[in-house]
Amino acid sequence: MRRGRPGALPRGTAERTLTSVRAGEDAGRPDDEGTERNGTAPAAPEGVRREASRLWHITLSVSGAEAPLKEVRRSLEQLAHDHPFLLTSRYANDHAEIRYWEEARDLHDAAAVALRLWGEHRSTAKLPPWEIVGLEVIDRETYHQRIAEGYGPPPASPVGVHPY
Repeated sequence: MRRGRPGALPRGTAERTLTSVRAGEDAGRPDDEGTERNGTAPAAPEGVRREASRLWHITLSVSGAEAPLKEVRRSLEQLAHDHPFLLTSRYANDHAEIRYWEEARDLHDAAAVALRLWGEHRSTAKLPPWEIVGLEVIDRETYHQRIAEGYGPPPASPVGVHPY
């Protein structure tokens, strides 16, 4: 699993990768488990096409007890600094929304990474102890279709951390 933007990986994640959990007949095949030592996916068995990574637009909503606005802003700015794949964050003293692009093989992988984001970076970015209350994961085509039809979220601009 690689982030949507190139660059250095966040601290502590250099050797970690996320892979889909397979189901069905081939789930237990040892030749298709995990990743190789060099961090790449193992070769697909002959005649089987491995699905390429796709871009997914993530909207993560969190909320909880009120926190000082300055602290919320500072923590979201730190999260964006540590993880430059974040496009934009909106916040209030009791909730926030984070929007970004994630590169993943499928929706399940993209959602799994998104659901871990807040908890894994709570201490390093000093994020409020809020819980995830919403998650939207849509593919790139759906995102652009919504924008073109005028009913999707506005494009993530200006990029950065902004109050509601």
